[in-house]
Amino acid sequence: MTASVVFALPAPEADYLRELVEQYLELVTAPEDPRDTAAKRLSPDAYPDDEAAAAEFRELTRDDVAATRAADARLVLATLGDGPIPHDDAASGQPLTLDPQQQTAWLRTLAGLRLVLAERIGISDESIMPVGDPRFDVYEWLGYRQEMLLQALDG
Repeated sequence: MTASVVFALPAPEADYLRELVEQYLELVTAPEDPRDTAAKRLSPDAYPDDEAAAAEFRELTRDDVAATRAADARLVLATLGDGPIPHDDAASGQPLTLDPQQQTAWLRTLAGLRLVLAERIGISDESIMPVGDPRFDVYEWLGYRQEMLLQALDG
């Protein structure tokens, strides 16, 4: 990722994404809740067969990982702007220009959002897709947006 990329994000999507990223930022900056499986999925065990080593690794890396996720989310929010986007021409989208640092932040934040949603709606692998759950549509939409960004990077 050496150059800036430009891609369009329709105004309603930008507004909705801003809301999701704000919620994600709240999650990654909240005190650790060992009962929250979605938050835990953002930092899976490095040593699944060694509980003590996994706990030690998590203790050593938790603050840095959370700080990186929060910084990424804040950068995504900064590129989206502060308030609702004017919907004068919502279909054409707001052109976003992302530098390499912003590209990385966007990709990691979209991936993090998908991990959280996957855990919340019970997706453990691609063969388990919830039927009739509207959150799955959001999960798919985030994947679509992630793919669009990756295509812009390759383009």
